[in-house]
Amino acid sequence: MIRILLAEDEQAMREYLTRALERSGYEVVPVDRGTEAVPLLEKEHFDLLLTDIVMPEMDGIELARHCGKVSPQTEVMFITGFSGVALRAGHAKPQAKVLSKPFHLKDLVLEVERLFNKEAATGQI
Repeated sequence: MIRILLAEDEQAMREYLTRALERSGYEVVPVDRGTEAVPLLEKEHFDLLLTDIVMPEMDGIELARHCGKVSPQTEVMFITGFSGVALRAGHAKPQAKVLSKPFHLKDLVLEVERLFNKEAATGQI
């Protein structure tokens, strides 16, 4: 089962995304800030880090950079409600997908499926 670490500071959004991804067959570990995600990335395996960009204490871009150091095999996908920071994310992690809020849950699930189906087809999983 694909494991997703979800870092989202808005409780309603975090719960909404967790439910949608779990219904689609993914294991989701939700956290409310980047600093809470760091120790999990360091000691557990995750296939995907799904992170909001704008969060207190540690933003999603900094979290993605840390993830690249401690868990380079973990894919990264950003979610944001701010178009300006989406550009920053693209420069920080060019291969990462950026979803701008509001987005439909089916679009998120399709992007996650596309990411892992592509890897399965090339033998990376």
